[in-house]
Amino acid sequence: MGSYVKLAKRAVETDMPVMVKKYAHQHNHVNAAYEYVLCVGDRVFIPCARERALHGVGGDLFILKTHVGYVYMRANGGLDAGFGPKSEKCCVLGPGLSFPFFMFPYTAFFTLYKGVEIGEGVVYWQPPKEALNKVKELVWEPSISRYGADEGIPELREALIQKLQKENKLVKSSVMVTAGANQAFVNLVLALCDTGDSVVMFAPYYFNAYMSFQMTGVTNILVGPGNPETLHPDADWLEKILSEAKPVPKVVTVVNPGNPSGTYIPDPLLKRISNLCREAGSWLIVDNTYEYFMYDGRKHSCIEGDHVVNIFSFSKAYGMMGWRVGYIAYPSGVEGFQNQLLKIQDNIPICASILSQHLALYSLEMGPEWVTEQVKDLVKNRDIILEALSPLGEGAVKGGEGAIYLWAKLPEQYVEDDKVVDWLATTHKVIVIPGSACGCPGHLRISFGGLTENDCRDAAEKLRRGLEDLLSNGIVQ
Repeated sequence: MGSYVKLAKRAVETDMPVMVKKYAHQHNHVNAAYEYVLCVGDRVFIPCARERALHGVGGDLFILKTHVGYVYMRANGGLDAGFGPKSEKCCVLGPGLSFPFFMFPYTAFFTLYKGVEIGEGVVYWQPPKEALNKVKELVWEPSISRYGADEGIPELREALIQKLQKENKLVKSSVMVTAGANQAFVNLVLALCDTGDSVVMFAPYYFNAYMSFQMTGVTNILVGPGNPETLHPDADWLEKILSEAKPVPKVVTVVNPGNPSGTYIPDPLLKRISNLCREAGSWLIVDNTYEYFMYDGRKHSCIEGDHVVNIFSFSKAYGMMGWRVGYIAYPSGVEGFQNQLLKIQDNIPICASILSQHLALYSLEMGPEWVTEQVKDLVKNRDIILEALSPLGEGAVKGGEGAIYLWAKLPEQYVEDDKVVDWLATTHKVIVIPGSACGCPGHLRISFGGLTENDCRDAAEKLRRGLEDLLSNGIVQ
């Protein structure tokens, strides 16, 4: 009939971070998560805080008594939810609700707890106030509500070309504006890869990139190792794969600085990877989303070539996560590349939001100094979280060189990291990402970008207590 399971226990099957993230965004409760979901067969029903009847269902009625009330289930998969102890009021979920990450607004008869979120890759700041004020003046402009050029509004593209030349030293690149860096990556996979092609990633990898390959039919995903000490991609392994694999992998991709690793690929290593790709005839996609997030005196740099495509984003640097603006810097000299990208762009978003593109333009006018001023405050957050991870022992934590992530190794007996994530969330009210989502079971990804310093200290205290409890007593429900 149905059973309660902890949310994170279905992390491998349904991607727990996505479920928590989508709920938080939809209801504007970034620090809220549900301890329990109801599973009916293969379906997962996630509660929300509003009461709303969707539609009725027929079939035999079964009653499941719980410690918080009654749940009414029908034989055909429908669900009636009681509003509290012995309530006769109910609403109904129909039988067609089969996707585990959709948020269905019905009653909150499940256990609800407040937890702090240090898993999701976000920053705590808003876009520049000056840019937001300018955008407000554009809302009633008719052009804002119409389609724009597929590749982006001309004034933003021109500003981005100047930025690429000045800041990134990319002088032979053209620009396409996309609805965020994730959409940019999907565009590139569709443009460069055919079903059945092989591609290369390095563990720990960015899970959205992995899923982008999967959903576009690229199933031969070769996952290379990272250096155990630095987490840098293993170029020797790559050289062997590119020389021996048949057919040659179509794409090699890296994130620099890394998500989820938080490490920065040094220039000599990135150049070697690029040279190996060029010699083998493979494309290299470099995700530079965190280009401004560099610490301890490190400087970010890009690489250019007729086989190299760079991805950038406004989401983290300018606090524009919900505005969805990213861009592709692709080689101008490759014949036909632009046309292929335009075909894909016109069939997915047509164009990125016109209003969002104007906000991106106005934010860009603030200069990189505005971003670095925000980023410098994250050093305190990083150090606070590093201290909270100290119970794991010396050498257990990597990253923190760039981006907004730390990568922590759990004790050997906790290779099933989803159980640890579940336990930390339910027992200690702190939410992190399991390393198994990134191809490395037995690890945690922790983000230090989404909270102000005071909130970060609160999260760190919960995390520290949780890890100390884990090492002393194990997982005790």
